[in-house]
Amino acid sequence: MSRIRLSMIAAAFTLGACTSSTPPAEQKTAPAPAASTAAAAPARVNPLLSASTLPFQAPPFDVIRDGDFQPALEEGMRQQRAEVAAIAANPAPPTFNNTLVALEKTGQTLNRVNLIFSALSGANTDPTLQKVQELMAPRFAAQADAIYLDPRLFARIEAVYRQRASLHLDPEALRLVEVDYRQFVHAGARLADADKAKLKQLNEQESTLSAKFVNQLLAANKAGALAIGDKSALAGLGEGQLAAASQDARARGLKDTWLLPLQNTTQQPALQSLSDRATRQHLFEASWTRTEHGDANDTRATIARLAQVRAEKAGLLGFPDYAAWKLEDQMAKTPAAVDRFLAQLVPPATAKARAEAAAIQAVIDRRHGGFKLAPWDWDYYAEQVRKARYDLDESQIRPYFELDRVLKDGVFYTANQLYGITFKERHDLPVYQPDVRVFEVFDHGGAPLGLIYFDYFKRDNKSGGAWMDNLVGQSKLLGTLPVVYNVANFTKPAPGQPALLSFSDVTTMFHEFGHALHGLFADQEYPSLSGTNVARDFVEFPSQFNEHWALDPAVLAHYAIDARTGQPMPAALVAKIRKAAGFNQGYALTEALAAAELDMQWHTLPADAPLQDVDRFETAALRKTHVDLPQVPPRYRSSYFMHIWGNGYAAGYYAYQWSEMLDDDAFAWFEAHGGLTRANGQRFRDMILSRGNSEDLATLYRAFLGRDPSIGPMLKDRGLQ
Repeated sequence: MSRIRLSMIAAAFTLGACTSSTPPAEQKTAPAPAASTAAAAPARVNPLLSASTLPFQAPPFDVIRDGDFQPALEEGMRQQRAEVAAIAANPAPPTFNNTLVALEKTGQTLNRVNLIFSALSGANTDPTLQKVQELMAPRFAAQADAIYLDPRLFARIEAVYRQRASLHLDPEALRLVEVDYRQFVHAGARLADADKAKLKQLNEQESTLSAKFVNQLLAANKAGALAIGDKSALAGLGEGQLAAASQDARARGLKDTWLLPLQNTTQQPALQSLSDRATRQHLFEASWTRTEHGDANDTRATIARLAQVRAEKAGLLGFPDYAAWKLEDQMAKTPAAVDRFLAQLVPPATAKARAEAAAIQAVIDRRHGGFKLAPWDWDYYAEQVRKARYDLDESQIRPYFELDRVLKDGVFYTANQLYGITFKERHDLPVYQPDVRVFEVFDHGGAPLGLIYFDYFKRDNKSGGAWMDNLVGQSKLLGTLPVVYNVANFTKPAPGQPALLSFSDVTTMFHEFGHALHGLFADQEYPSLSGTNVARDFVEFPSQFNEHWALDPAVLAHYAIDARTGQPMPAALVAKIRKAAGFNQGYALTEALAAAELDMQWHTLPADAPLQDVDRFETAALRKTHVDLPQVPPRYRSSYFMHIWGNGYAAGYYAYQWSEMLDDDAFAWFEAHGGLTRANGQRFRDMILSRGNSEDLATLYRAFLGRDPSIGPMLKDRGLQ
């Protein structure tokens, strides 16, 4: 995910936290030492307050305790305030080194603690961490404001900015000056004192509401899981799925019950297989209404006020709406540009979705179903259409996608073929949960490149969805190499069973590893320009680009091996998968566009807009943007839209489609130039993956492709052209 060092301070505590009703997971923190009867034990040193001595400064998860975080975060904040104050009060004339470089060096303790806390609060939280999260969120908003709104500090930055042309800076240093200056202005550095005070209040409210939303949602996700006491109601699920559902129920103390946990999205994986229509409806409605029961987990009042606060903030900063403010430093630049982009996609996507709906309805009618297609029917009957049209059954595919083989012989193999890098699993480094695995990554010449952690299985105390982030950021200035991690929410198999994946899961693995490559190949001097610290509508480009390799013939042949027999996937089945690749794309794109349009409608509310009725607003927004197909619900409903209320994608969910335009265009270049080759991979690494935010991103893209991006390859890849 894109993280800019200063703005990250205010945002980190809304990224991927989990439910407060969840018990702590095993091996989370070290046990407390036994009390001594002979003499008082020496005071324990907080392990977070100094850099780790482990390889790559990997976090010492085995000695970190929940109680370490709050004091370490507070101490990190204190240190950073002192460091920044010294820069602002420096009597020497401002220079690049004593102002911009000095600022890059501040907050190292805070950043270290923050990254570890963010990882645990997203992937392995507990009530203690959640309390810290909610307590610290407004304090971190205030910390960021104290930096961005300091007039003495901004005066020094502005002075360097004004003389930048005469300083003979190298390109990355010049980029740092320009980025920092724009960020300070963007954050309100030019406001009058009274408006700065008001902005601080709004920022505090925004961070508090966002943290509250995250914890409400994760509690709602857990509470919304569908418990089934009659096994016959689960007809259609495979033995592995049933075993996992039984195991999930037992983990919550439920006997003679099967539990279907909720994934982050509106549609749920089991809907594809469940043949009992009533069960499908119950599961869909559990998902659709998870945050709308009028209880403590109902998020609607929270998000209505959050949208209002953001609109007020934008007005104070001189913008017509929050989206206009947020997009100022993105590739798209303006809401109007996003609207024009989405307008090119909505008509062909919805037209294709309607055609797909008609085909599904025809199947229902031929079977004398006697009902109209509803959202909870789509995945089940789409699977029936796919079986009939392409002779392809999801149950045929899963045995060929065993997780460990996909990782090593698919994801790692591709990275080796393109970039020459290799991987070695390490068992000597502590992890925060037993399922987590760690690999050291070596560059093509054998030099250490970094570490990557994988945390793939769903847990009650883990946020939904999938993501990548850093535990240690790369920076030549600070002498650090990247330590990154990938998180997903795949169903954990029952003991003794292989972890078999859907092709969607496989794609997720390639996607998140694309983010990891962006982080691992970072090669910047300055930490705030390093790796994935790029615009939101560029950060998904490397990840979505990496998805393409999942179906590359050489790659697929290398990892698609039957877990039962060890035999490769038959050529006929491969052909069916390729033939079916464009199937259901109208639905898939329409549900994503509906979410993107919801996001933009929420964040183009004017500053004086009244508090919205969430349900009415959502209905009107979908109708206004022509994505209100009754059978195609948005991928995320407003009330559980984690991306925009808790994960930094406010006015930015369109970025997935924007980045898809970039990645499809770039992949078309690869196909035209020989595909999976070391030469192509090295060029992509040198010109895109290793560049971070060291140059204007549109300029980077034009240099790689030789022109501005075209939407044509995206429309072709989606089967819309």
